[in-house]
Amino acid sequence: MAGKKYRTVMLIDDNEIDNLINQKMIEAAAVTENIYTHTGAKSAIEFLKNMEKLDVADQVLPDVIFLDIDMPLMDGFQFLDEFEKLSNTAKKKCKIVMLTSSINPQDFNRSKKYENVKLYLNKPLSHESIVKLEI
Repeated sequence: MAGKKYRTVMLIDDNEIDNLINQKMIEAAAVTENIYTHTGAKSAIEFLKNMEKLDVADQVLPDVIFLDIDMPLMDGFQFLDEFEKLSNTAKKKCKIVMLTSSINPQDFNRSKKYENVKLYLNKPLSHESIVKLEI
């Protein structure tokens, strides 16, 4: 894993174009080996629940999760509520970055209530924000 900061990164955004742009930015920054992409928070939380059951959970769970706030069915905050119910292994391994186009200060303040939310970034990801990522 020489030169790579993270083994695995996960993108959760209902907008496939945002996911694609962010994926390309992460690939260009060369900070990870694997990128999981989910277009819904529900599928992402199910994926994490399944991964945490594996003996190799610490190797397959993402190091960083880029999470959109405004999504249908399950928004970013509902995802965070479900994430809190995961095992300690998952909660220790996965660091969450809120990635949003929201300029609502309430969203920012609300995200601070979650221990696993380490950073709050505006969309889209920039090369600089990825390279400088220290969480």
